[in-house]
Amino acid sequence: MAKDTFFHKKATLNARGRLIDLSIPKVMGIINLTPDSFYAGSRQPTVAAALQQAEKMLSEGATFLDLGAYSSRPNADDISLQQETDRLLPVVEALVSKFPDAILSIDTFRSQVAEAAIQAGAHIINDISGGDLDKNMFATVARLKAPYILMHMKGNPKTMNQLAVYDDVFTEVFDYFTEKYRQLKALGVTDVILDPGFGFAKKPEHGYALLNRLEEFRVLQLPLLVGVSRKRMIYAQLNTTAEDALNGTTVLNTIALIKGAGILRVHDVTAAIQAVKLLQLLKNNS
Repeated sequence: MAKDTFFHKKATLNARGRLIDLSIPKVMGIINLTPDSFYAGSRQPTVAAALQQAEKMLSEGATFLDLGAYSSRPNADDISLQQETDRLLPVVEALVSKFPDAILSIDTFRSQVAEAAIQAGAHIINDISGGDLDKNMFATVARLKAPYILMHMKGNPKTMNQLAVYDDVFTEVFDYFTEKYRQLKALGVTDVILDPGFGFAKKPEHGYALLNRLEEFRVLQLPLLVGVSRKRMIYAQLNTTAEDALNGTTVLNTIALIKGAGILRVHDVTAAIQAVKLLQLLKNNS
């Protein structure tokens, strides 16, 4: 496996013994197992609907499927650990059975949910809170030896909009990543993906400031995940809606790829795959 040193950028993930090469960017399809996610097109509240969406995304070229059973949209209602588990585990089990080669990412900030999902056959933990909402998360990730998506957020989905205040958003996020990765590495966690958390405790101007300096995160020598798909930082600026934000999403995804993103987390897999392919053609013919 590639080592993460200053001189050798980490370009692989070990997902339950399967090495995933990120030297060519990959696409992560979003499957929300919730009734209230901000984009209605991503809601798959039954096992059958989730399986159908998974099949579509995998056929379109998604490498990862990201399953979330707790809505993280601004002001989302809190649900119990049991509710989250009841929504999530039947889908994980069904996907593992029907699509055994799919790489499953679990969007949760609860260590107990993460552990149950990994034991059921999932591969990656995607934590919007960077361990801040569950003190046991980092130790759980280390014990499970699962790749970990470290996202920046302040507060929680209920409070994050009120905490979107920064003197220098890039520096704050960079310092956050540096300290959190130090903690993870001390526990033996090396498969870490960085997510700046577009839209989480960030106003649109913060999102664009981060995107503008995205390539500066490369000094950390860890894979970058970018999740801007159909978010307010796109549709509010274009006076449209999430439903009409695919073109804007593709524009920002393309910029993110140029600036070093290794994973695009999206609602629309085909459009993202096309962006990756065309930029690779450009790169290969430069």
